[in-house]
Amino acid sequence: MRFDILTIFPKLIEPYFSDSLFARARAKRLLRIHIHNLRAFAKNRRNKVDDAPFGGGPGMVLQIEPIYRAVRFASSKFQIPDSKKRIILFSTRGKKLNAKTAKRLSKYDQLILICGRYEGVDERVAEHVADEEISIGDYVLSGGELPALVLAETVSRFIPGFLGKSESLEEIKGSYPVYTRPAAFMPKRGARPWNVPRILREGNHAAIKEWRQRYGDGGGLRA
Repeated sequence: MRFDILTIFPKLIEPYFSDSLFARARAKRLLRIHIHNLRAFAKNRRNKVDDAPFGGGPGMVLQIEPIYRAVRFASSKFQIPDSKKRIILFSTRGKKLNAKTAKRLSKYDQLILICGRYEGVDERVAEHVADEEISIGDYVLSGGELPALVLAETVSRFIPGFLGKSESLEEIKGSYPVYTRPAAFMPKRGARPWNVPRILREGNHAAIKEWRQRYGDGGGLRA
C-alpha cells in the first residue's frame, strides 16, 4: 500500500508516521508514505497555492492547478494501474468514513489524499480530479491533515501484518471492556477499591467469552 498525502503543512503530519505501528510497518515495507508539499507545485515565485473566491466571500480557496499537478505527479511516479489507485478529497460533504469504507480502500495499491485548507478547495477538484469525497464526522476542522491521519490508520489496520495479529481488529474480536493489573486499585487512602470483575480473574475462558459478549459492543454493566 502506498499513501500519497498532499498538503501545505507537511510538518504537521510527518512525525505521526515516524513512530509506533507506522514506523514498524514502513520498516517491514508493508506500506509506503509520501508527503507532498502543494507549494512545490505552484507556478509562481511565492509558491502561492490559494486565491480569493469568485463571487466574493471571506477567506481564501486552494487553487486547482497545484492540486492537479501534485496528483498527476503522485499518480505517474509509480506504474500503478488506475483501477488500483484511489484519489480522495476530504470534505464535510463527503461520505462518512467507517470500517466498511476503510476495508474497501485497503484493497487498493495507492491512495492519494488531498488535504484542504482555508475556506476550502476549488470545486473542480471534486468534480474532475478526486474519485470520491470523505468526511470523518459532522464537524468542521481547519484542514484535511487530521482526516488524512485518521483514514491512513483506519485503512492500514486492514493490511495484513500491520497490527501484528489480525485478531486485534475490533471487527474480529468485538469491542468489550478490558482491564489489567492491579486487580484492585485504591484511588486514595480509605476509599473503596476499584476492582477488576472477578470473572476475568478466575481463568474460566468459556465464562470470560460469554461475559465479553454480554457486556461488549456498547452496553451492559461493568462488574
